[in-house]
Formats: sequence, C-alpha cells, structure tokens
Amino acid sequence: MALILTVGFCSAGTASDVLRIGSKRFTEAYILAEVLAQTARPHATVEVQSGLGNTAIVYAALRAGSIDLYPEYTGTIAQEIVKDPGASTLLALRERLAPLGLGVDVALGFNDGYALAMRADKAQALGIRKLSDLAAHPALRLGLSHEFIGRADGWPGLARRYGLAQQPAGLDHGLAYDAVAKAQVDVIDIYTTDAKIEHLGLRVLDDDAAHFPRYDAVLLYRLDVPQRFPAAWAALRRLDHGVTERQMIAMNARAELQGVPFDRIAKDHLAGQAGVASQAGFWSRLFGPDLLRLSAQHVGLVFTSVLAAALIGVPLAAWVAPHARARALVLGATGLLQTVPSLALLAALIGLLGRIGTAPALLALTLYALLPILRNTCTGLAGVPMGLKDAANALGLTTRQRLWLIELPLALPVMLAGVRTATALSVGTATIAAFIGAGGYGERIVTGLALNDSHLMLAGALPAAALALAFEALFESFDRRLRRRQAIT
Repeated sequence: MALILTVGFCSAGTASDVLRIGSKRFTEAYILAEVLAQTARPHATVEVQSGLGNTAIVYAALRAGSIDLYPEYTGTIAQEIVKDPGASTLLALRERLAPLGLGVDVALGFNDGYALAMRADKAQALGIRKLSDLAAHPALRLGLSHEFIGRADGWPGLARRYGLAQQPAGLDHGLAYDAVAKAQVDVIDIYTTDAKIEHLGLRVLDDDAAHFPRYDAVLLYRLDVPQRFPAAWAALRRLDHGVTERQMIAMNARAELQGVPFDRIAKDHLAGQAGVASQAGFWSRLFGPDLLRLSAQHVGLVFTSVLAAALIGVPLAAWVAPHARARALVLGATGLLQTVPSLALLAALIGLLGRIGTAPALLALTLYALLPILRNTCTGLAGVPMGLKDAANALGLTTRQRLWLIELPLALPVMLAGVRTATALSVGTATIAAFIGAGGYGERIVTGLALNDSHLMLAGALPAAALALAFEALFESFDRRLRRRQAIT
C-alpha cells in the first residue's frame, strides 16, 4: 500500500501548466534543451529533463506526456519513429505524426548527420577514405554507440549496404573519442557537428553509397503544446533557422573542450555572444549551484524508497517467518529481483507505468531494497529464543501481542542492520535514476559520461559516497544507543 501511494503521488505530480522540455544524452542535446528552455522561460514555467537516454526512451516519454517537446532530427523521425524512410520533408513527417498526437516544427537550421570516422594516420596507412573501403579490412575494430548498433539507419543497414563483416563492440558515445585517440578502437560513429572531429584530427569517411539521410534538427512536440503555451510556442518558433552548423560545432566545443556549462553556452548563443573560454575547475563543479538541488533529490529518493521497502518488508517478513515454504518463496522472489540489471528494470518499469522520472525510479529502488530488509527481519525473528515465546504464550499473550512486545523488539538490531544495508545499496543505485530524469547525484555522472568529463563524474560520485558515509554514521550511532538500552533493560 505504501508503495502504491508513493508511486501514485509521484504520478499525480505532473502539472499541466509546466512546459517540460526533454533531451537525449549527448552534448548537443543538452545544449539545445537549454536553448529551448531559456527561450520559453520568459513566457511559461519550464522544467528541463535532460539526458533521458536514447531515442526510444525520450520518444516514449513524449508519447506518455512526461515531456512536452524535445530536439530531434528528421532522419531519426523518419527511420526510427514513423518507420518511413521516404518521409523526408516536414510536411510528410507531420502527416505521419499527426495520428500519434505529435507534430514537428521549427527547423533549427543545421544538419547533424551520422558518419564513421578513423584516426587520420590509420586511415592513410590503410588507404581508407570512404565507407566502402572498410569492406576490405574485416579485422578493423569498430567501437559504435549502443543506439547506432540497434538503429535501422545505423549499423544493421550500413553493414548490409556496404557488405561489412566487422563485429562492432558497444561503446558509449562520450567515451568513443578517447578510445579512438588511444588506438583502443579503429572506427567510431560520430555526429557531424561533434567538436572533437577536428580537435583530434579524425578522418570522416565518405558515405559513397548515400546510406545516411539528412538529420536536420527540429522540434518534436505534443500537438497540444501550442494551445497550452501559446506565448512560449511563439517564442520557440522564432528559433527557426537560428543555429548554423558552425555555431553548433562551436557550442559543442565550448562544452566538450572548455568545460563551459550548458546553460551558459545557451545564454551566450541567444545573446549573440561567442563567450569567453573558461575551464571550470573541479572544486567549482563539486560545490556548484546545483549541489543543494541534487542532494535533496538524492536523499529524497533514498529515504522514500527505503521507508517504502521497510513498510512493505517488515510486515511481510513477520507474516512469512513462521512458515518455511512461504518464507523461501518470498525470499527467493525478492532475491531474483536483485539479479535484474538496474537499467533493464528501469526500462521495464517505464513501460509498466507509462512514464519516466521519479515514479519508476522509486519503484525500482524500493524493489532492490526489499531483500536485505526481508531477510534480516526473518533472521532476527528466527533468533528470538523459544523459551521467551513459550513464556509469552503462558502469560496468555496473543500472537500479535507476542510479536509486538517480544519478538520485534528483540529482533530490532538485526532488522536495523537490514535497513542499513538497504540504505547503502539505495545510495549507490539511486545514481542510475538520472538516466530516466529522476535527478540526484547521478545527473552529474550521466552528464560527465556524455562529455567524457572525469571531473564532472567525480563531482557526482563523491557526494554520493559522502552521503553513504553519513548514513553509515547515523546508523552506527543509533545501533550503539539501541544496544546500550537493551543491555540496561
């Protein structure tokens, strides 16, 4: 019941008067989301949910109403969303999106296409200049982003078009440039507006069979947005052809090479300024203005999920503890949940709840926290001496009275150890919640991963570690007091 109420509360928290802008999880998407947000903010209450993941996740969030719009690309809409490669114009895309309750508008003014790239020296040595040349070199190591490997317009179609026999390895886009620069892989997929192409001197291979379509940046939105936010929509429409390809490359470079925050880049672009290069230091990132917000979100996720797990787990354990078969079944089922990878569980819960954000994150964290609480409660109750139970029965106590007055108080130290373990697990696992827009310290880690920025990732990991230590100290203090009180009584 507690879990249902928690999820219901979070699900009910979507306000219709808030314009929610989402983005995928790569540099350009973060920047464009900020450009859109800052453009709309004078005319509406805006909430930005950046770095939600790949196309499938962000599109699902849009269909479910968890977000209202996000920056997308025409080629992706045609190939991955409406499944019609021939829909190459905005008019054709609008016709196919309308039955889905979606629209496409505001051509931002640049094409950000897919391509494959190699180190120039390696390509020169092998005589590779175009994609068809790769077929003669099956031993090349390809490190491709996971989304590219799965997309119809990505590796599957590319391999068929060019007859490529290589077996690519999945590699996060943010890490790919480091990997190719260090010769850990030979070929990576890139976006043509990536700043590191020129910075690292990579050779972009010519798409000589014209496999890739154009990927013109546009807004993909819910059809009710212009009616719900007329002033904000009018402002967003003024962004039409407001970003050139060179401007987008320069903005990406400021983020990836100079460490400038996304909101600052967007502000400078909208003001028509190039901006001063400023590499943010580690300490300024660690104690940045978002620290308080991220801390509140992370603590909220941990506290709520552990509380919900305790409210569910303790009564359930007390019910099954005397029954060996029921106990084994419940512990086995909750133990099985621990084997499900966190991202897979989050993806399944997004489909179940039809939304992203706090609700599926809390549900996943609660399910992961159940096992240590259930197991330790069962263990603590089993450790109550039989003589005390017999004495309680002799005094005429009911089963419920015996549980509340004798068994649970004696089992409390062991139960507390289970809650302590569940809390430690939740602090670490809660960082994954940022992948679906639930916030917390993972937001820095996810962004740092997209930028391949180790300082930003560390600025997210260290507060999470500090929070875990703070909870440990709190539990240790409470445990000492509890044992001291039990020793006195």
